[in-house]
Amino acid sequence: MSSLERAVQGAPCWVSLTTADLPALKAFYGEVLGWKYRPGFGHEEYAVALSDGVPIAGLGERGHVLGVPACWSVHFAEDSADLAAERIRERGGTVAVGPLAFGPGRVAWAIDPAGAPFALWEGPLDMQWAVGGARPSVRLDLHTRDVFAAAIFYSGALGWDTEPPERCTVRYEDDQVFLDINGRTVAALHGGALEQAPDPKIRPRWQVAFRTPDPAAAAERAVAAGGMVVTPPENEPPGSGSTGPGIRLRDPWDTLFCVTA
Repeated sequence: MSSLERAVQGAPCWVSLTTADLPALKAFYGEVLGWKYRPGFGHEEYAVALSDGVPIAGLGERGHVLGVPACWSVHFAEDSADLAAERIRERGGTVAVGPLAFGPGRVAWAIDPAGAPFALWEGPLDMQWAVGGARPSVRLDLHTRDVFAAAIFYSGALGWDTEPPERCTVRYEDDQVFLDINGRTVAALHGGALEQAPDPKIRPRWQVAFRTPDPAAAAERAVAAGGMVVTPPENEPPGSGSTGPGIRLRDPWDTLFCVTA
């Protein structure tokens, strides 16, 4: 995360995954998505994944964060992680770890009232990732039971829709909620009866979808490398910014992620 520019407050700004076996994790995602790596913050135990030279995600060798399920963590930019942590607690969420120093900034891991983990980041940012372009490489979707309760929580906790003129704008369409910045959707919130899901490991969560030219081929590579297909290609929600069907996968360490066109 290289630029010192200020991000829109509450905007998604990074995704990361921690593991007890960083070399194996790098090998798996490198095989599936073609990622290359460089050390992050000058430390060998944290790798920044690159796709065509552009930073996509962070992989860290830390094991599981206490109290937070193993998952891809979506980070949201905040000028003050302490103030954001206070707002999270006031609105019924949990701050599981931090805020604590990490590299050039500070990070905290939290859980929303429905049980979906997420993270806060206070510090320098890669603005190319945070602001994004016309074809972003990562898509973010919150799957939860009560989409409107989730929208109210995140709006209050992260400051969505409260900092004009440059801010996150919350947009409601039927039973979905979209988070827009400068007219572009950067995240979507979807409701549903997750408690009826056939897989007990499917819980309220932020879902990270990595874009790739051929999702089916990426899924085949994932299975060959020890992962599994959880959900085959299916039509994605309208207005989600999708350009084609997505495939939900599970890596060898039981972490869910998606590949999409």
